[in-house]
Amino acid sequence: MSDDGASAVNETHGRHESDTPAPASRRARFTSSALVVVLCAGLGMAIVTQVRGTSSGDSLDTARPAELVVLLDTLQQREAALRVEINQLQDSLNAQQSSGQGSAAALADARKRAESLAVLVGTVAATGPGLTLTLRDPAAAVGPAVVLDALQELRAAGAEAIQVAGANSRQVRIGIDSAVTGSGGAVTIDGELLSPPYAVVAIGDPPTLAAALNIPGGVIDTVARAGGTLTVEQATQVRVTALRVPRTAQYARPVGR
Repeated sequence: MSDDGASAVNETHGRHESDTPAPASRRARFTSSALVVVLCAGLGMAIVTQVRGTSSGDSLDTARPAELVVLLDTLQQREAALRVEINQLQDSLNAQQSSGQGSAAALADARKRAESLAVLVGTVAATGPGLTLTLRDPAAAVGPAVVLDALQELRAAGAEAIQVAGANSRQVRIGIDSAVTGSGGAVTIDGELLSPPYAVVAIGDPPTLAAALNIPGGVIDTVARAGGTLTVEQATQVRVTALRVPRTAQYARPVGR
């Protein structure tokens, strides 16, 4: 074999030996690959941990715009629902307060009206400013027409409560249906026989009541012409204690019943 052939064989053999990796090189490449895998795994765990930490903290920072829009819309709807509920509760409270106040006011007004009607009807005692009349009839000539005229003048002048008492300690509360009968010196009111002098107590504005009795040709003059005398005393407070027994209507009924 020539020298050129030997050289070629030797060169080919040398390339085959260099192409076969040595055990040390294989171990180095394996170690590098393992390190890459470990580093990638560690990096992945770090990223997951960071994401979880961010999510558990302020999720709005990492939320997408679409998610933020949905969240904002939900909050607005919730706010609107709460406002509607607040308005409903406020309206209910106002209605209850108004109803309570209205009921209390209506009850108070009804009681006041009942008291006023009771005074006018004569079923309760009354007190207030007014005057006291003393009608003396020494000649027993003052008849029922004169007494009735005095009562009508007081009522026309605004007297709200009137009572008439006799010397025999009998007294009568004057009502809308009171009847005055009898004769001079023996006047009968609503079936009660009264003897002079007569004491008349009336509640109302004292000057107005007194002026009505002092009209020229009025009650005082009429009593004088009949032979009697009439004394008028104004007072800031008088009492009417005589009561009338309420009558039950036999025919009349309130409208709607």
